[in-house]
Amino acid sequence: MDKGFYHVPQATNEPVLTYGPGTPERASVQAVYDEMWNSQVDIPMVINGQPVKTGKPERVLPPHDHKHNVGSYHWGEAKHVHQAIEAALGAKEKWENMSWSNRIAIFLRIADLISDRYRDRLNAATMIGQGKTIQQAEIDSACEIIDFLRFNAMFAAQLYSEQPHTQCGSNMWNRVDYRPLEGFTYAITPFNFTAIAGNLPTSMAMMGNTVVWKPSLSQIYSAHVLMEIFEEAGLPPGVINMVITDPQETSDIVFDHPEFAGLHFTGSTTVFKNIWNTIGTNIHKYRTYPRIVGETGGKDFVVVHKSARAPQVANALTRGSFEYSGQKCSAASRAYVPESLWPEVQEIMTRQAQEIKMGSPRDFKNFLGAVIHERSLDKRESYIQAAAKDSEAEVIIGGKCDKSQGWFVEPTVIKTTDPKYVTMREELFGPVLTVYVYPDEEFEATLKLCDETSEYGLTGSIFAQDRYAVEVAENALRNAAGNFYINDKPTGSVVNQQPFGGARGSGTNDKAGSKQNLIRWVSMRSIKETFDAPTDFGYPHMKD
Repeated sequence: MDKGFYHVPQATNEPVLTYGPGTPERASVQAVYDEMWNSQVDIPMVINGQPVKTGKPERVLPPHDHKHNVGSYHWGEAKHVHQAIEAALGAKEKWENMSWSNRIAIFLRIADLISDRYRDRLNAATMIGQGKTIQQAEIDSACEIIDFLRFNAMFAAQLYSEQPHTQCGSNMWNRVDYRPLEGFTYAITPFNFTAIAGNLPTSMAMMGNTVVWKPSLSQIYSAHVLMEIFEEAGLPPGVINMVITDPQETSDIVFDHPEFAGLHFTGSTTVFKNIWNTIGTNIHKYRTYPRIVGETGGKDFVVVHKSARAPQVANALTRGSFEYSGQKCSAASRAYVPESLWPEVQEIMTRQAQEIKMGSPRDFKNFLGAVIHERSLDKRESYIQAAAKDSEAEVIIGGKCDKSQGWFVEPTVIKTTDPKYVTMREELFGPVLTVYVYPDEEFEATLKLCDETSEYGLTGSIFAQDRYAVEVAENALRNAAGNFYINDKPTGSVVNQQPFGGARGSGTNDKAGSKQNLIRWVSMRSIKETFDAPTDFGYPHMKD
């Protein structure tokens, strides 16, 4: 615990660069992209600060050109998971006893390195390995990870400064020690956001915990760059240990360990529920009750009122559904549009879809790229083909898939007559939007349908110029979305502006990008100090 309080710089959101024609950032990132594209990376695990190479290479597959070789990663075994756990436990005492101000300084330095020297490299790795356009990469792997680090540092300082009341002259002093969790922590991160991959382990480490980190194999290139940055910034060995191992085997080892203390997870709802069940089954093995934080799936909605403006609705659906090929937990996946507005919305979306360019992120004219891997394409294609044959559905925009060079799925719109059609309920995680057109007078009934149709509760939005309609929707959909948008697409949350997370089947709603998330990674100890302890056991009422 620090002897005093240190002021941490007031965080502000990192400006998003435009990468427009003629800008210096455009030329710079393209040059770095070309250099990385035309070389071959060798990605090791990192355990106790040391690179671990197994001699069992697996190729990194760029989703937009899966035949191109940009390098490989080293596939690990069970023994490496055990080594990572031991490294985390071995580093724990020294790390948690470092003053919080010195810990935070490391993460502020990481943010500055990403903002400047590593910006192009991290963006290019995200474009190559995850298929993001420069717009999506800049928002994610530059700005959002910087925001997470800087705001979490500010939130941590605020948290440590929050102390209980002590009455002057009361002969005592009350204070709180914000201890890290007892044991090691575990981060499981997804492919779709480099920022999430960076935030989950660093938010725990910032609060004095040591971490075993299991990144997605489809995000391994940018994960490798993050580890380079962590080392450059002076993160001590063993604080964050990156393993590249079988997900099930890794989790089995971690959740069987008595020193397991906390999980920070982003991924599928099914996997998270299975993990929760495993932790519950093993609860008698643990030294303490593990903290479980998870952000999982979504079936995010846009509800449109008849007073809405059709061009705004159409544009929000195009961007919200198709940016990054719909591979966002928050992507607009189902829409409820009134009959009076639908013809104009459909006409605009059809025109926009015809104008959209799809291909390599190296070509800055492209609006979206490929989905992450072949399994992803196959799943989306199966739903699209089924809808094309179903009497209750019609593919009205797009619908084509091509895996010859990359895993490309056209921006697709399915129109259904069944508000509980399968693609209105199940998460697809691709550039596929399903629209249900409802009678104008059934707005409130449609809100009820929206609330009841999906198991998820992540993001959603209402479009309406009528403020009474906005209020009705806001109340009716109170539990349907942890992030709710009014006259905007349901994507694009910004750290410290819209803390992100949902409930129901979408997770524990611990709000990444807020102080509430950091509270989960500390265990408070209340301390009362008496300055002049009494020596008489008696109380006044006992006297004659």
